[in-house]
Amino acid sequence: MTKTSTLPRGERSSATPGRRRAHPARKASGLPVWSIPYVLLIPGLVVIAALLLYPLVQMVTISFQKVGLLQISGRRPAEWLGWENYASIFDNDIFWSSLRNTVVFAVVAVPLTLILGTAVGVLLHRLGSKMSLFVIIGIMFAWAVPPVAQGVIWRWLFDAEAGIINWALNLLPDSLSSALFGRADWTGEPWLNDTWSIYMVLTICVVWAGFPFIAVSVLAGLKGIPAELYEAARVDGSTPWRTFRKITFPLLKPVFAVLTVLSIIWDFKVFSQLYVLAGTTNRDAYNLSMYAVTEAFKAPQKMGSGAAIAVVLTVILLIVTAAYIRQMFKQEEL
Repeated sequence: MTKTSTLPRGERSSATPGRRRAHPARKASGLPVWSIPYVLLIPGLVVIAALLLYPLVQMVTISFQKVGLLQISGRRPAEWLGWENYASIFDNDIFWSSLRNTVVFAVVAVPLTLILGTAVGVLLHRLGSKMSLFVIIGIMFAWAVPPVAQGVIWRWLFDAEAGIINWALNLLPDSLSSALFGRADWTGEPWLNDTWSIYMVLTICVVWAGFPFIAVSVLAGLKGIPAELYEAARVDGSTPWRTFRKITFPLLKPVFAVLTVLSIIWDFKVFSQLYVLAGTTNRDAYNLSMYAVTEAFKAPQKMGSGAAIAVVLTVILLIVTAAYIRQMFKQEEL
């Protein structure tokens, strides 16, 4: 005889194991689980919009306007000029010399920073843990120095009257100094008066301050490479340079890609060090950042022109970065 349950229908369904009605997973807040990551991103997106997007929109807007002290103080409304600010800067010879200085400086400084930083990173990887930590702390002091202080340090070193560089060059034997540099007396050499020597000092300053970050980043990447690969290369009789080309460099391509993009952005936007080294009197030594600040804040203030130069610099950086990343994806480096 078959027994039938006397429990009410609702109680039978709740008591039966393994039979649950399907419903979307929800947290105690009532939000679907899939939406929680997006909700958590909202505060960060709001901060980014407030700190980055809004100033960027304002900069682009000002680049099409005539904005000076009267407009900033609110005594006169901004006048819409259209493309006039861009036409005026493109017709100015200072813009093209600034663009040339910016590009040439980046072309020289970025590879030097990457090469020196990579060499130091490989050296740190081969040192013992204690010595490596000691060297890292030492080089990171240079990276931690603020940009203005970097400029002050190297301005003192290359000072014409009391700089240690002129003093050290005068210590060289006259014959050696003449053979290397074509002169024996370096007393009063004005390193920071000529555009070429200003950018030479600026390159040294930027590379000195930038290579520690590259070195530590490369060291972090090297720590992730299995030691067995180097052991196998050593057994096969591979030279250090061949090992670097065949093992280290291919495995660190993603790291080098990021470091290259960051270095390009940083070196294109150098301002503080150049301002301390050269000031604003030598217009031949301007880069785009210096030219933009001078146009915007030096009397008579033309903030619209300064914003237009900043927009052009931003577009150049976007084009260079996009082209480099596209090339990396083509080569399947990432």
